[in-house]
Amino acid sequence: MSRALVLNATYEPLCVVPTRRALLLVLQAKAELLSGTGRVYHSARVSLAEPSVVRLAYFVRVPHQAHVAVNRRAIFARDGHRCQYCGAQAENIDHIVPRSKGGLHTWDNVVAACRRCNARKRDHMLEESGMKLRHPPSAPRGRQWALAALGTVLPDWEPYLGLPAPVRGLAERRDGLGGSLGQLNVPEEGAAALSA
Repeated sequence: MSRALVLNATYEPLCVVPTRRALLLVLQAKAELLSGTGRVYHSARVSLAEPSVVRLAYFVRVPHQAHVAVNRRAIFARDGHRCQYCGAQAENIDHIVPRSKGGLHTWDNVVAACRRCNARKRDHMLEESGMKLRHPPSAPRGRQWALAALGTVLPDWEPYLGLPAPVRGLAERRDGLGGSLGQLNVPEEGAAALSA
C-alpha cells in the first residue's frame, strides 16, 4: 500500500498516512496536493493524481514532541548506515560503554559499526580499544527523525523533512537515484505540483 507524507500548514511534517486517506483530505479541501506519485485515480467525473505529499489547509497544534525508540533501524538511520569508527558500511550496533560494564542502551551510548570494528572493540571501553568515534552520538530531535525511523523515506519527501545528509544519502542509495537532490523552494514546488 502506498503512503503519503502529511505536512502542517507551516510545512512541518506531521505524519505518514495511507494514500487513500491523503486523497480524501485533498477531495474534502482539507489539504492541498504538493507532490504526486505519477499514478492517477479515475472516477466517473474526475481524475486525481495519487498524492505523495499533502499540506493541510489549516494549522494543527502538536501538543508534544515524538520520541524515537532506540532500535537498530533508527540507529542505522541516524548514522547513515556507516560505521562510526571507520566509515565502512555498518552491519551491527555497538555500545560505546559495554552493557557488561554498566553501559545503557541509550542514544548517546549506541552507534552503528561494521563487523570488523565491532569485533576489534569487543567488550572493551572506547579508550582501552584505542578506537575513536567519527561523530559523537546524540538523540535525534524533531518529527523528522520519527518519520525517518519508519524505514523508507521517499525522494519526494526529502525536501520537506529537512533531514541531514547521511539520512538523505541513505534514501538515495536505497532507491538507486544517486547524486544530490539539491535544495527546493517549498512554496514553488507546491505550486508546480498543483498546476501539473
